[in-house]
Formats: sequence, C-alpha cells, structure tokens
Amino acid sequence: MLKKIKNRLSRATRVRARMTGTAEKPRLCVVRSNMYITAQVIDDVTGTTLCAASDITATTGTKTERATTVGETIGKAMIAQGIKLCVFDRGGSLYHGRVKALAEAARAAGVQF
Repeated sequence: MLKKIKNRLSRATRVRARMTGTAEKPRLCVVRSNMYITAQVIDDVTGTTLCAASDITATTGTKTERATTVGETIGKAMIAQGIKLCVFDRGGSLYHGRVKALAEAARAAGVQF
C-alpha cells in the first residue's frame, strides 16, 4: 500500500511541476478521494482560490454522476467570474472515470483547457 501512495504522490508532483496558474489562466485542481471529489480554481501567483465545488453535500447518484455535477457547477462558477481558459490539474489521479467526467462536464459548461 505504501508503494501505491508513493507512486500517486510522485505522479502528482510530476504533473504539478509542469504547470502554474495565473490570473488570466488559473489552475483547475481536482482532488479525488474514495468517497468524494472536489475541484477548485487557483491563482498560483497570489495563492488564492477563485472558486470551488464539491460533492460532499450530494447524497444521490453514483460517484461518476456526482463528479459530472461538480464539473457543471465549477464550470458555471468560472464562466460567471469571467474565466474561460484554465490549466487542468488532475493531481496524481489518472484521466479516467470520475476525473474525466468532471473535466468533460466543465468543458460542456464552456471552459477550455
């Protein structure tokens, strides 16, 4: 189990080393746990969170459906703040399943990355 955690942290470090978010093109950071998924838009220059969404309060639907809802929510919040471009930070998670569903829902809301 320790090797899995180490590999995930190594992937996360490798992914984050190549990207940085600015005010014009912030970073859309996705955190996936066994039960929940959270997304936040971060301006790395100032270190502030511009908007965030989570499925912690959601109780119905599968995890993938809830991830899609989070993607739609974060996409609408970004468009409302005038953010249309961002950098997608999947962290140590693979671009598959819930992470992919969130990303596609955010794209459908009008966000480009």
